[in-house]
Amino acid sequence: MPPARSDNPVLDALLRKAYDLHPTEIELTLDRLEQLLDRLGNPHHRLPPVFHVAGTNGKGSTCAFLRACLEAQGYRVHVYTSPHLVRFNERIRLAGHLVDDDALILLLKDVIGRNAGAPITFFELTTAAAFLAFATVPADACIIEVGMGGRMDATNLIPTALVSGISQLALDHQLWLGPTILDIAREKAGIARRGVPLVTGRHSAAVTARIAEVAGLAGARLLIRGQDWDAALYEGQLHYRDEAGRLALPLPRLAGAHQHDNAALAVAMLRAQGVLPIKDAGFKAGMGWAEWPARLQRLDAGPLPDLLPAGSSLWVDGGHNPAAGRALADAVRPLLAEGQPLIVVAGMLAAKDAEGFLKPFVGLASALHAVPVPGHAGHDPAVLAASAAALGIAAVTAPDLRQALKAIARSKGTPPLVLITGSLHLAGKALALNGQPPV
Repeated sequence: MPPARSDNPVLDALLRKAYDLHPTEIELTLDRLEQLLDRLGNPHHRLPPVFHVAGTNGKGSTCAFLRACLEAQGYRVHVYTSPHLVRFNERIRLAGHLVDDDALILLLKDVIGRNAGAPITFFELTTAAAFLAFATVPADACIIEVGMGGRMDATNLIPTALVSGISQLALDHQLWLGPTILDIAREKAGIARRGVPLVTGRHSAAVTARIAEVAGLAGARLLIRGQDWDAALYEGQLHYRDEAGRLALPLPRLAGAHQHDNAALAVAMLRAQGVLPIKDAGFKAGMGWAEWPARLQRLDAGPLPDLLPAGSSLWVDGGHNPAAGRALADAVRPLLAEGQPLIVVAGMLAAKDAEGFLKPFVGLASALHAVPVPGHAGHDPAVLAASAAALGIAAVTAPDLRQALKAIARSKGTPPLVLITGSLHLAGKALALNGQPPV
């Protein structure tokens, strides 16, 4: 099934056509996209100043903080992220606004036509569309999130960047990026470029050394958290420091302690460049302006929370690997009222480590309802429930999100905190069902 659908029949047909060009197997090569970009006139050479962000977890949130701070300062900002949650249009933001259907139709017609039927991945083709849009619509900055990896990622064809950043690293996509965290660090650090600041988050000494090795060979200027910059939470504020001075910032709007790290990385990236200056007020406003849906997002009203008993709360998070599970469990714990049960509704793609993701919820979650991930090859709910049960979490299955929530509503006792998680695709389905697509 195509990774994107649209209610617009013309756009839907084009997305299907783009997916039909996808090769049977993914080859980590940039040759196909390089040839297509050449036919398009190399739009990636005409982008506004680029902030390039790689990482396993947190890179999308880091992009959200970058955008919020830049826009708070009055800059027009393009953003390219993936995957989308509800509509493909979410992946391409032009000067502050999601690309509309008419513009996206023209872009896809252009790139599909220039590709002339050659095999190309869906992500490569749509990256070409994003580059073409960003080179055409005026803006002051361009934020580009790496899709997977870094060194051989489609976004890495940009010739240079204003600054690059690496967020949290963890085991994920090992089939393509390598089996160990050091392999993954090497691939992510492949976005390093000569003379371009490369800002890293907090990593182990071994991972930092591997990033430094790659950055050194590339000629990038490495800025390491704990050495060149740092941030800490105390007295109800996020305190940031680097060689240029200190900032006392309000806590980020996005929930969870892990978002403090993502916000700090964005601040460090912005302060590592001088082309687009940000005043202290811009940084402070950015902490509160940042929005990134399905990252511990509370659904306060709508069809889904209405299914639950009064006094319940419903949260959605797209976390899907063990590191995300640990961060999510830590973030949910303080949200629970005394004696309030946590019930997890989970669906996960088949390639993901279900046991590793669920393990941090042992002793925290009182029950798990396993559901399929609509439209995607996922863990069978019965198998996912068995994995939870083996860890000591009481588990049942449900055919879909609505039925899971209805089953929870029938249970007795204190109104629970319900967390829908395990997949960005499942999180996107929850937002769609609740009438809250990203805007």
